[in-house]
Amino acid sequence: MNVIPPIEPARVTATAPARLHLGFLDLNGDLGRRFGGIGLAIGGLRTRVAIQAAAQMHRDGAESERAGRYLDTMRRTLGLTGAYRLTVEETVPAHAGLGSGTQLALAVAAALRTLHGLPLDSRGDGVILGRGGRSGAGIGLFEQGGLVVDGGHGALPSAPPIVSRIPFPARWRVLVVLDPARQGVHGPDESAAFAALPAFAGDDAARLCRLVLMKALPALVEADIASFGDAITELQAVLGDHYAPAQGGHRFTSPAVAACLDVLRRAGAHGIGQSSWGPTGFAFAPAAEEAERLAGLARFDPAGRGLDIRVCPGLNHGAEIAHTHAIAPEQ
Repeated sequence: MNVIPPIEPARVTATAPARLHLGFLDLNGDLGRRFGGIGLAIGGLRTRVAIQAAAQMHRDGAESERAGRYLDTMRRTLGLTGAYRLTVEETVPAHAGLGSGTQLALAVAAALRTLHGLPLDSRGDGVILGRGGRSGAGIGLFEQGGLVVDGGHGALPSAPPIVSRIPFPARWRVLVVLDPARQGVHGPDESAAFAALPAFAGDDAARLCRLVLMKALPALVEADIASFGDAITELQAVLGDHYAPAQGGHRFTSPAVAACLDVLRRAGAHGIGQSSWGPTGFAFAPAAEEAERLAGLARFDPAGRGLDIRVCPGLNHGAEIAHTHAIAPEQ
């Protein structure tokens, strides 16, 4: 193994945005590529890790065991033999449809590479760390932010390529509805759920691709929130019906989130949906003032009780990596 000493300054932080997964494009796969997805980086929820050289391994913070496994894998991959202090300073809720695992994995990898002056390789590290197995959006958003579309999995064992990246309108806001009492399907259960679902019709996949290419993306460029929202709502309805057998027969994992989203829809919100397997739901508003009005209505309504309803901006940049001064070791 090659020992690559850390460069100065000897502490690096990596901050990664949460992401919404707005839906898959092709669960059929008869063209040779499967999945493909559309995702959005959002502000207000983030993962932040810090790494510095240490005399012995030390891990702390929420999700530190999970982060430590990613660190161990990257140490072996990069041929590093030193010890580190790894601190998980912030995380987004796990298994909530916000991309927590991918962002944590890539943040650890990027911070470790930067600490040693090594080039970043988010796509390669994502594969090594077991991320991007279906959607490549999380990796693309870690790198670039904004709204991205990935081209799905083909024959190559690499992360799905990002085929479109568009800035999210600065005025628009995202209403994010979290249900702290539930978690979405994840891990082996997610694989089992996909395997048990009925075959996805090629005509439905064609419809979703057309909705994204010919409606959602042009509307985003033109800041036409009504057309963008209509496309996302329809895409989500098709996918929600397909996922329903794995979600208790419903389009949404959380009945409480579903009821809250219905309040938002009737009050004028656009683009109603669930991120990944949920339970987190989302909707869009054309401006901060309108988003706050909608959030206030939802929080006051009985449907909003027990939920965490947030107003978030889109984030048009990827992860931020910063050099800071090392923290003195504990005595």
